Amino acid sequence: MQELNDLISDQLFALVGALAVLVLWLLVWNFVQGAKLRKMRRKYELMMKGTGVEDLESLLLNLKIQLDEVEEEHGKQQRQLQLLESIIPKQKAKIGIKRYNAYAETGSDLSFSIAIINEMKDGVVLTGLFNRDGSYVYAKPLKQGESTYLLSSEEREAIILAEQEG
Repeated sequence: MQELNDLISDQLFALVGALAVLVLWLLVWNFVQGAKLRKMRRKYELMMKGTGVEDLESLLLNLKIQLDEVEEEHGKQQRQLQLLESIIPKQKAKIGIKRYNAYAETGSDLSFSIAIINEMKDGVVLTGLFNRDGSYVYAKPLKQGESTYLLSSEEREAIILAEQEG
């Protein structure tokens, strides 16, 4: 037993020195970790400031609910946009007008043909013929730029003018 006591007493200085270094290192490490923790707490408090919630979990749940609402609204807007994109090409938005003299004896360009078509060339051609005895208006439906009724050259020109408008 004496030998063990002699061994420990010989090594006691080195053992105490190593333990002192270890305690000093742990103390420094504790201060560093404390500084990091204080910095993280300041950032956390800054992030939570003005949110009206107590903890991060509540904040995240509120943000998730808000995100779900935004996604739902986005989906609604996407559906509306798709509906509009399907309706817009069908709208009769292209117009071509051709004025001309239908009867040589009248002497002015009072007759007209108006083509109102959409992107698929569906629509209508309105023709107004003017002469000294009166005025007549005719309407001819269009499907893909053609009609079941015979189209005059002025009506075809009005269709071409409407096509060029877009």
